[in-house]
This record gives sequence, C-alpha cells and structure tokens, in this order.
Amino acid sequence: MSLADVKYLPETPAHDPDIEAINDEAFGPGRFVLAAYKIRETGGHERSLSFVAMDGDIVIASVRMTRIAAGAGRALMLGPLAVRPAFKNLGIGRRLVAIALEAAAKAGAPAVILVGDEPYYGPLGFRKIPRGQISMPRPVDLDRLLSHEIVPGAVARLSGEVGHASLARIAEQAPVMA
Repeated sequence: MSLADVKYLPETPAHDPDIEAINDEAFGPGRFVLAAYKIRETGGHERSLSFVAMDGDIVIASVRMTRIAAGAGRALMLGPLAVRPAFKNLGIGRRLVAIALEAAAKAGAPAVILVGDEPYYGPLGFRKIPRGQISMPRPVDLDRLLSHEIVPGAVARLSGEVGHASLARIAEQAPVMA
C-alpha cells in the first residue's frame, strides 16, 4: 500500500461495523466508561463531519465529531480517532484530523475540543483549555482537555460541564419555574 492509495471519505452507515472494530481494537471495552463516550451516547455524532480512511474497500482509520455545549458555548468534540495498527505512524490520523477541522470550519463550528495528548494534537492547532474552565460528565485528566479555536473567543464561551448539544437545546427550551 502507498499513502497515495489511501482515500479519505465522509463516513456512511455502511462503515459502522468497521469503525466499531477499529475502536474496539484501539481502545478496548473500557472506552465505554470514558467521559467522551458518555457525551456521545446521549446524542450521537455528526456523520456529515466524520470521516474514514480507506485502503481499497477496507476502512483503516476513522474520526468522528459530536456537537457539544458547555455553558453559553457551543463546539464540536473530536473523537474517537483510531487507526488500525498496521497503518499507524504514517500520517493517516493527522490527515483525518485536518480534514475534520476543515469540515468543522466550513460548517460554521466555532471551536473543536477533545480529550487527548498535547504532543500529538498540539502541532495540529490544539491548545490546553485552562484548568477548571470546563468539566466532563466523568473523571478526566484536565491536562488532556484541548481545543482548536475557529472563531476568536469561542473557547472562552465554553464553561461548566460539557454535554451533548442536543441536551443543551432541550434544557434551553424548558420553561423557567418561579
């Protein structure tokens, strides 16, 4: 396989079994207790902003985006990002992140956050979110909360607990009781 043979495509429902297998291989069953999974399971991901890398007809990597809210702020949460072991360290994951960030900007997203390692994501434009500014619904290493700001000031609008954006819209529409 040559990197020139890798195709990057928007995710479709047909990719779901392969994506699940890649995520299981990369993160194992323990992934379901992580904070990011808690958010995703409450409202799902944005398929139109999620992508796969293909070698022929085989999904070799994927990245997903989920709409989130924290206080007055809105953003996308990137992840999971997973690459099959035989295709790691070739730049495929970084290319998927770049494609996802470009799609997020085109879709008008103000920022993208993730839980990840700064040495990997820093060169892709991610910076640490100030400690205590946001929290996750389950324990997470606060030094791994990173953001990529698309619209200036968007990250500063994120505050409090991060949740799926669909739940925030429901809460905002609820009548206020006196």
